Amino acid sequence: MDKSGLTTLLQQVRSGKIDVETALNRLRHFPFEDVEYAHIDHHRHLRHGMPEVIYCEGKTTEQVAGIAKRMLKAGSDILATRATEEKFKAVKKIDRRAVYHKASRAIVIQHTRRKSTTGTVLVLTAGTSDIPIAEEAAVTASALGSTVQTVYDVGVAGIHRVLSKRDMLDAARVIIVVAGMDGALPSVVGGLVDKPVIAVPTSVGYGAGFHGLAPLLTMLNSCASGIAVMNIDNGFGAGVLAHRINLLGE
Repeated sequence: MDKSGLTTLLQQVRSGKIDVETALNRLRHFPFEDVEYAHIDHHRHLRHGMPEVIYCEGKTTEQVAGIAKRMLKAGSDILATRATEEKFKAVKKIDRRAVYHKASRAIVIQHTRRKSTTGTVLVLTAGTSDIPIAEEAAVTASALGSTVQTVYDVGVAGIHRVLSKRDMLDAARVIIVVAGMDGALPSVVGGLVDKPVIAVPTSVGYGAGFHGLAPLLTMLNSCASGIAVMNIDNGFGAGVLAHRINLLGE
């Protein structure tokens, strides 16, 4: 639908030929913007409740900046994942509101005011080395509007550490547990709480961990119920899922 098509649609609504709901359904399928190296889906938020996210790995700095510029022009907030500082600087030149979360390598630009959720997403890590993936989950959920808390380095090598956070476990609506090595922490947490647990295996560990495959299999084979497992190092996916679950309780 081009500009003339949108004008026609608005005229049909004003004249009563079609109702608002029908018009919105048509807008949900508004075509993407073709910029040669990308097809930008400006209306994804109408279908998914969140705008398109820019995955920066494999894209040039110019491509990331170009996509961000067009999304901002369309009135969209920006969440760009796996971004380098060089790509952040290029986006910052376009919009001074850009914030770079160094630990998670995420760029965030928010100009839409969102009311934070009353429910909390709690993000736990087994070790300090898991923090980058956990931060990606935390930044993602926060950017989407969830209230987020983080607790890091509470793995099963010192089980008393996670048990000391029992109040936070009980208060959270959704819990994300990020772990490498043996990947046992989600099972422990899953046995302590009555809420959804999202397990994220990381590629942290020694040779027999097979770059995250060992913790992934541990989490998939957990005997604790109510655990959903994400792909290896997929903090972004965990943040989105946690936010959507969190919204159900609002």
